[in-house]
Amino acid sequence: MVRGIEAEIAANGLSLRFIQFLIIKHLAMFGAMTATELARAVELSVGAMTRQLDQLEGKGYLRRGRHEQDRRAMRIRLTEDGHALWQQLTGCNERVLEAAQLPLSDIERERLHDYLSRVLRALRDKNNS
Repeated sequence: MVRGIEAEIAANGLSLRFIQFLIIKHLAMFGAMTATELARAVELSVGAMTRQLDQLEGKGYLRRGRHEQDRRAMRIRLTEDGHALWQQLTGCNERVLEAAQLPLSDIERERLHDYLSRVLRALRDKNNS
């Protein structure tokens, strides 16, 4: 999946790594958040997240701003360019997922989604214990 998405991104003439794709996807889907929240969501250390945010901010895809309730914290948001990029990337994501599931019947797809959802829930429950 990672290689497929990176190949789609490169085919669109974009210079973006998979982890940066995940960061943009998460911000597009869930809105502004702190670096710590975002790092936890994409399973990256805070230090590694800072480097990725610096690069994405340098490309103009996101910006950091003051947190509304906590003056010490920063909120990360997509810029207009970041939202436009996500519109391009959404198609990449969907094409790769569709290609990966092509050999499966509708019933097999439903089962796969059910199995993966249960595994993900179990992993999240274990990490939150």
